[in-house]
Amino acid sequence: MNLLPMNLVATEDATDAVNRVWVTLLSGTSITFSLILYLIIVIALWRVFTKAGRPGILAIIPIVNTIYLIKIAGMSGWLVLLYLIPLVNIVFAIVVAVKLGKNFGKGGAFSFFLLWLFPFIGYFIIGYGSAQYRRA
Repeated sequence: MNLLPMNLVATEDATDAVNRVWVTLLSGTSITFSLILYLIIVIALWRVFTKAGRPGILAIIPIVNTIYLIKIAGMSGWLVLLYLIPLVNIVFAIVVAVKLGKNFGKGGAFSFFLLWLFPFIGYFIIGYGSAQYRRA
């Protein structure tokens, strides 16, 4: 016996719901939005890399840009493997953001909020602002 009103009864099965989620995730709108966000981050990282004395073109290659960002933060590039470990990757990303901000003369709050939570804003501020890179 169903106690829900007729318009609240689920009429689709689980596979239809899963298919709808996949269609939404892989729709043209979300792919376009992701590419635009990626291009914005690449433009900002290009300038950050050149300020740090690295070739800016490395910002285009997805895994390589992370390796060089870790190197700019003053750590070994091999530590990029920590991004593969769940929960450790979150903590490590915060550490990289704070060290990167420190090398550009920014504080911990700036690094946490604008380099970790909103990197597309923080990298622009570091790259196109007056911040100077100082190797720690």
